Amino acid sequence: MNFRQIVLLVALASAANAFAPNPAIRSGLKLNVASESGEITEESIMKSLNYEPGKAKTEFANKFGHLAGKEVKTVGEAFADFTAELGFSVNALYKNSITDLVGTTHLIVANARFQKDPIWSAGLLLSLDLLLKNYPEKDVGEEIASALFKAIGLDEAEVRAEAKQVSDWAEGKTKADIEAALSGEGDNLIADTARAAKSDEFWMYSRYFGLGLLKMMDIAGLEMEKDEAYPIMEDWMKNKLGKSYLTACSDSDLYFRVKDKLDMMETMMKEIEIREKKRMAERLEAKAEAAIKAAEMEAEPAPVN
Repeated sequence: MNFRQIVLLVALASAANAFAPNPAIRSGLKLNVASESGEITEESIMKSLNYEPGKAKTEFANKFGHLAGKEVKTVGEAFADFTAELGFSVNALYKNSITDLVGTTHLIVANARFQKDPIWSAGLLLSLDLLLKNYPEKDVGEEIASALFKAIGLDEAEVRAEAKQVSDWAEGKTKADIEAALSGEGDNLIADTARAAKSDEFWMYSRYFGLGLLKMMDIAGLEMEKDEAYPIMEDWMKNKLGKSYLTACSDSDLYFRVKDKLDMMETMMKEIEIREKKRMAERLEAKAEAAIKAAEMEAEPAPVN
């Protein structure tokens, strides 16, 4: 709670006090916000409210209260770490997308409620593959991914291993098999992840979890189009996992929109490459013809006088 919010709270309490007809209620709402010197400071307000970060008598505070006051890296600091790890500039065409990727991923991981699971890991790699599969320099794309993992404090090898486990499990599975696992049935990593999510009232959905579900749809051979994926995502989140589906469905739509744009960009780049190769071939052909003509002229016998 920042100082401005606290001042507004005090003002609201004072306003409520003015309209309270019962003297007992009015005395109960009265706040002594002045310090010993008579000044109103943030410290004196906090003291009058008897507020201690992370000490509220709620289940949420009981679970996460120990994190109160913990320093959290800002998005700017996370991107600075990413840039330092990478060591060179990102291609201009990819700069905005990479910046968004670093910022979004950092905010997810920095959240106290975040818990990495195999489905989330599969979704993160799907996002990286989608964005970087056509990066001009393949090895640079891999370095960008590694710099991201280091900047947000995740073990790249562990994330990739979890994502592979999801892909291996989903191989050969039907839609019904996946739905059973998402319902918590069976002894496998997907069922384990589903049961953990169902039992945690503070479980946090994030974009890459939804993309992980899309990855399983793709491996299982389901129709990977926006309109077909939406109702499946809704059913899996709402009826199988028992969680809100709105954000997941929105992320699904976003994925397909971005995929369409990247596919279009890939097609344009290939067309440009083909045109450039054709022009180069035409220039080489013209040079070859000019060289042949020059050689023929030199080979012609000189006229006899």
